Amino acid sequence: MKLNTDNIAPPWLGNDILPWIGLLLDSYVHWTGKELLDRQGTLLDQAHRLFDAPFVVASHGNEFDPILNYGNAQALKLWEMDWPEFVATPSRLTAEPMNRVERSRMLQEAGTHGVIHNYQGVRISKTGRRFLVEQATVWNVIDLHQHKVGQAATFSKWTTMSTG
Repeated sequence: MKLNTDNIAPPWLGNDILPWIGLLLDSYVHWTGKELLDRQGTLLDQAHRLFDAPFVVASHGNEFDPILNYGNAQALKLWEMDWPEFVATPSRLTAEPMNRVERSRMLQEAGTHGVIHNYQGVRISKTGRRFLVEQATVWNVIDLHQHKVGQAATFSKWTTMSTG
């Protein structure tokens, strides 16, 4: 017997993620003055476009040790994780221990200025594959009252690195 999944939302639309996607997209415009993607249609339409975008988008919340809370299909593929794994991962684990100080500095700079452009840094996938993120934009995700509720990043250029 085949389970009918026609009316089941994809996991990346569960747990009230749609409002987060709205904040993420609105915050990008706030900090950069331009749209991350075509905003026509409903928020659900935009969420589908964001998930299927040809560039990476990932974000985390504002916890003491932030947990990833969104990754589009490109992010999931790059970090070699499925949705449940990705959204249960502490954001710091996307970088190797020796690169975490630099990553923390970058996030602090973005936190202070709202956005940084042309960020470059080494990241690591779940299987240990290292890659250099290039020309990334990192921005604060803010709520309707302009309070920081997380951070997000987007990039379309990365280079796989040797494992050592």
